[in-house]
Order: sequence, then C-alpha cells, then structure tokens
Amino acid sequence: MNPILLPIPPQFSFQECLWFLDRNYDDCLHEVRENSVLKLLSVNEKPTLVEIKQLEENLQIEVILGEIDEEKICHFVSEWFDLERDLMPFYQLLALDEDLKYMVSDYHGLRLLGIPDLFEALCWSIIGQQINLSFAYKLKRRLTETYGVKQTYQNTDFYLFPKAEIIASLTIEDLKNMQFSTRKAEYLIEIARHFSNGFLSKKMLESLSTEEAIRKLVAIRGIGEWTANYALMKSLKRLECVTYGDVGLYNALNSLKNFPKKPLRKDLDTFFEAFKDWEAYTVFYLWRSLAVKNTAIQ
Repeated sequence: MNPILLPIPPQFSFQECLWFLDRNYDDCLHEVRENSVLKLLSVNEKPTLVEIKQLEENLQIEVILGEIDEEKICHFVSEWFDLERDLMPFYQLLALDEDLKYMVSDYHGLRLLGIPDLFEALCWSIIGQQINLSFAYKLKRRLTETYGVKQTYQNTDFYLFPKAEIIASLTIEDLKNMQFSTRKAEYLIEIARHFSNGFLSKKMLESLSTEEAIRKLVAIRGIGEWTANYALMKSLKRLECVTYGDVGLYNALNSLKNFPKKPLRKDLDTFFEAFKDWEAYTVFYLWRSLAVKNTAIQ
C-alpha cells in the first residue's frame, strides 16, 4: 500500500522527537535511524512494524510488516508524538520566564513523547525506580525479549512489550533470574494481575479526574506518587501532573532556578503555578535541559 500521511501541527520538530527517542540508551521497543524511527505496534492484536519519517508537512508512515489499519495506526502515532496539542500557549508561558525562555527556540517543537500503553508505562516506571537508567533499560530488554512478541526485519528484532496476562503468570523467581529485585518482581506481578483481572485499565483511569486516578494508583503496592504522576503524564497525557521526587527535575531546577537539591513541596507548587495546565510539559522541557545532543536525560 501507499504510505500513510499524517499531517503535523505547527510547533513540531521531528528531529527533536527523534533525539528524545535516541538518547544513547539501548531501548528494545523502537529503533531510531538517521531520519526515521521503526516501531512494532499491536494493531487489532497483531504485531505491525511501521517506519515513520517526515515528508514535508506530514509524517509518512510505512507499514513494513503486519496489519494495515490506517485509523488505528494514525491514532497510535498521534498519541505517541502528542500531535493534537497546540504548544503555543505553553511557549507563551515559557517566554515570560527569564530563565526558561530560551527553551522556546532551543527545544522548539519537542513533543511530550508518550507511552500509550498504560501497563507498559507503569512497568517501566517501576523498573527504573532507584537504579540508573542504563541498567533499567537492560532489565526492560531482558523482560521484553523473554516474554514479548518478536518480529524480525532486515536482521533486526523488534518487540512488543509483554502483555499483562503473561507477566501475571510469572513467579518472583522468574524475574529475579533476570536481576530484578524481589520487591520489584512482586510489584510487577501484582500490577500485571490488576490489569489481567480488570481491576485496572487505561479506560478506567480516563474516566477519573487526575486526583482520583492518582489515589487509585497509589493504593496499589509499588506505585507511589512519582510513579502515578509519571504514568498519567506519559500515558494519559494529563498535563497537570508533576513528578514530585524526581531527581532529574530537581537537578534542572537547581541549575536553572537555583533551587536547593531537595526543594520544598510548597516552593515547587509556587514555581509550577506559572505553568498551570502545562506542568507536565514544563517537567519534560526541564529534563531536556539536563543534556546536550547525544547525551542522556531522565
């Protein structure tokens, strides 16, 4: 079939988004090439490999392997790259801050790259708790290569993150053998069981206010305030979420706003009042400020 063309909005930079997806980490869920990204999607419960690149004022999506469902593929890509968002109100707020206004030009068009699968977003945030990101990516790769769906193209393996039903059936020892801690193994299996038995779903959280969704999430073992806010920010794109307790966020505020390394909650809330309804994007751009090209951010 002909490639799918998805119009891009103003204030969009495909190169900035590719940079975020390729931060010198070994991510097993996509492959960034010079001017494109390849990703395996689940389309109508079938693995579908797509390659995404920019062609003038569109994203060009080529279906390489698998199911062709233009509507569902476009929906995923639009959600992944947050294409429906008008960033101009956010940039207007940034421009009012003397310390952050440079971001409007330097990071222009960077989108809040999401994790549309809520189960994957929660698992990823738990995997990354209290360890460095390089090791977190290794753990994610081990889990995904062992229990996820694989498709091979041009001698490269592409994966879907494991389904909740698969993780729910594992034992703690299965995960400990991959170097997961006992506690993380327990958390991942318990969360997977919540998804597989219908206690938790993205659709369910979408029907709740952000405050209600956070309360529901933090009632589950292994999910604290940071994890709940991160997952809602990345999967449901709740822009009022702030990743309280995030070391990267605090380092950025220390560098740019001279905040203490461990700022008070009230001082954080006062800062974010200037970015009301755009808190998550502010966090995302502050993470971006921690790095130059080809180095890591949180």
